[in-house]
Amino acid sequence: MGKGFEALDARIASMEGAMVYALSELVRRPAVSPEDGGEGEHDKALFIESLVSSLGLGVVERYDSKDPRAKGGIRPNLVVRVGGADRSSGRLWIFTHMDVVPEGDRSLWRFDPFEPVLEGGRLYGRGSNDNGQELVASLFALKAVMESGGPRREVCIAFVSDEEVGSQHGIGFLLREHRDLFDPSDLIVVPDGGTESGDFIEVAEKTILWLEFQVEGCQVHASRPDQGLNACRVANELSVALDRALRGAFPEEDPLFEPSYSTFEPTRRLANVGNVNTIPGKEVFCLDCRVLPHVKVEDVERVFAGEVKKAQDAFGAKISYRFLQRGEPAGATDPGSPVVVLLKDAVEDVLKVKPRVGGIGGGTCAAFFREAGMPAVVWAQEADTAHMPDEYAEISHMLNEAKVFARMML
Repeated sequence: MGKGFEALDARIASMEGAMVYALSELVRRPAVSPEDGGEGEHDKALFIESLVSSLGLGVVERYDSKDPRAKGGIRPNLVVRVGGADRSSGRLWIFTHMDVVPEGDRSLWRFDPFEPVLEGGRLYGRGSNDNGQELVASLFALKAVMESGGPRREVCIAFVSDEEVGSQHGIGFLLREHRDLFDPSDLIVVPDGGTESGDFIEVAEKTILWLEFQVEGCQVHASRPDQGLNACRVANELSVALDRALRGAFPEEDPLFEPSYSTFEPTRRLANVGNVNTIPGKEVFCLDCRVLPHVKVEDVERVFAGEVKKAQDAFGAKISYRFLQRGEPAGATDPGSPVVVLLKDAVEDVLKVKPRVGGIGGGTCAAFFREAGMPAVVWAQEADTAHMPDEYAEISHMLNEAKVFARMML
């Protein structure tokens, strides 16, 4: 790469104002999933359709997943498709997601989470970083490439629903119901995670298992524990036992990942009783497990079941558990695959860094493609503000991402 992109980069730089406007309008349309109390992506999808039309990028293809909980009864998925001059060079897909997480505690925000604020080269607002920045960058990269004569390869820009809570109405839906959209030779980029310097390309993910455990004892006055069964104590004992058993059963390491081992972390714990002098009769807690891909989910579940039975036998409590999310192991994308090589060259050319290739513990919808046997990569240049109060996107990062995507199209 290297030479011949000065005019393209200047064209992208001239679009900064329009890109900031587009990102601002995305923030104003919350797109929180029904599972989290929102209406879904309906309004944001309508805005994106109008934006695509105003940019002269053709007709938007709609692939709607039915969901009666959402506004309009659907979860929309959009595709913008532009043919390329070279049919042998591999079709490029760039996937970003429209949905966002809720704002959380509003008192922790300096600004209204859904009213964008531009300050110091950053645009603040929920969804600006995750995943609006990359959504806008991919779309305006295509606009710049079209104004420069069109892409070398066929380009498909996709905007999907439901990423934050499992992708069953997004990537999962497309792969189940519209598999003919994809080909094993496709080059798939999911810009939904990265570093400030843009020096990391993700090619593998740990398997995500989220579990909720419920312990049922007997609620009594705290002065008479002999008359009840303290569900809090049983839950504490079970949590510690699970931690020890899981770490002991799966000690393997893989240097591709940071950290290099499987993790099993106790996280959410629901409120039990409202006063100090009552022994709780019910306790609910969660585990967030990130398991190396070679570990079988069934083997992990056997450890869960074994420790639950031991706790039930020891304390006499009724204990149940359920999966809140149960992923399946997905193979790694070959670091030498065409999509990785193409992305590395583009990143090095724009950012003047040599990106490293590795795996992560977090989950992205790239795993769906890997499970289906299609190489996929995750890359972005972004601040680590996703899901945080005062979430923001760096405007300079968004421009750099557009330059990277444009080079991949060309």
